[in-house]
Amino acid sequence: MTATVHPLGASRSASLDAMMQLVAGDLNHVNSVILGRMQSDVVLIPELAGHLIAGGGKRMRPMLTLACARLLDYGGTRHHKLAAAVEFIHTATLLHDDVVDGSGLRRGRRTANIIWGNSASVLVGDFLFSRSFELMVEDGSIKALRILSRASATIAEGEVNQLTAQRRVETSEDHYLDIISAKTAALFAAACRIAAVVAERDEAVEEALDAFGRNLGIAFQLIDDAIDYASDAVTMGKGVGDDFRDGKVTLPVILAFARGEEGERQFWREAIEGRRNSDEDLAHATRLLRRHGALDDTIDRARHYGQRAIDALGPFPAGKAKAALVEAVEFAISRAY
Repeated sequence: MTATVHPLGASRSASLDAMMQLVAGDLNHVNSVILGRMQSDVVLIPELAGHLIAGGGKRMRPMLTLACARLLDYGGTRHHKLAAAVEFIHTATLLHDDVVDGSGLRRGRRTANIIWGNSASVLVGDFLFSRSFELMVEDGSIKALRILSRASATIAEGEVNQLTAQRRVETSEDHYLDIISAKTAALFAAACRIAAVVAERDEAVEEALDAFGRNLGIAFQLIDDAIDYASDAVTMGKGVGDDFRDGKVTLPVILAFARGEEGERQFWREAIEGRRNSDEDLAHATRLLRRHGALDDTIDRARHYGQRAIDALGPFPAGKAKAALVEAVEFAISRAY
């Protein structure tokens, strides 16, 4: 089995199919837990939660928990509830994020906040967070509870950190990597690490799976950053240029700003401050990103973190589970192409 991430365009067939086939039986159990625990006598709760949970998401994070458990030959069922907890954490953060960002599209559908309003989205997100912690407590592992609760806190810190950096084009690359390590990669890392907990493996195995998930999460977010400018609404499942119009300072912008002449830097200042956000401005921004290699370099950095993720799997034996996890990295990097 090769351990390299193919250049974009050379691995267009990369998908999550291998991982989905690997964990199909377990995922059915996880979906049953999710559907059962999102129910409430308050009809709006399952209605709103179901809109997002059943809205075409690939369940990538809970599938990582299941696939990592397969990698470790775990034969029990504890990971089903914990994987559901991971999905609830993810869904709750999406509901809250869409309110903060004022997003109108998620996975190609209208967001819950647009349909039901901000208040309902925030409160149902809170409900799902509560359900996730119920599932953790039912598992009974203090270590698993610690890992997932710490990840939840870290995600919130990352979102607040991103909010403080919003519309600040001077944000550094290191600062931005700190933000995405928290808001995106922390849950990937936790989803993988808890598999080692239920399989009762040692700290070294926990750390290896944590490193795999964390680097995969960073790569995943960097690709999102690039394709927000270089893709389309069908591929992205959200409005093209949402980051640009929201004044989000992502890595492509950081690189283009650092490399641009003063006139270009002034454009970025005005754009990120919200004074240049028309379709023509977005097109100009995309030209600047391409002129300075900012999109290509963002993708190169994603490849770097993707390779680090694959390298973290080095200690584990070859097999279907490891191959599926490697392909998940390749999918994360090449999914928009």
